[in-house]
Amino acid sequence: SAQIADLQQKLLDADNGDRVKQRWDSIATILEAKCALKYLLGELVSSKVQESKLESSLQQSKANCSDIQKMLIEERNHVTEVEAEFQNQLLVQEQHHQEKV
Repeated sequence: SAQIADLQQKLLDADNGDRVKQRWDSIATILEAKCALKYLLGELVSSKVQESKLESSLQQSKANCSDIQKMLIEERNHVTEVEAEFQNQLLVQEQHHQEKV
């Protein structure tokens, strides 16, 4: 029964794909063509709007990434400066210790 259900589902899927193709192939009147064209233009507009939103989001993400990279570089430079200062202080402390010894 599971195999039968699987085969029936495959037939339904294949039939749906064929129906869509047949629907486009069977456009015979100007009215049907106008309706199809109206639908396609609506889909085109929807796609363009979505593309615009995604492009805007991408640009915002790129700007955020650039800002984060700048902050990372600044933090690395700061860490390097602090580390150099620490090494200098360590050297001074060692010199003072040597003098005491």
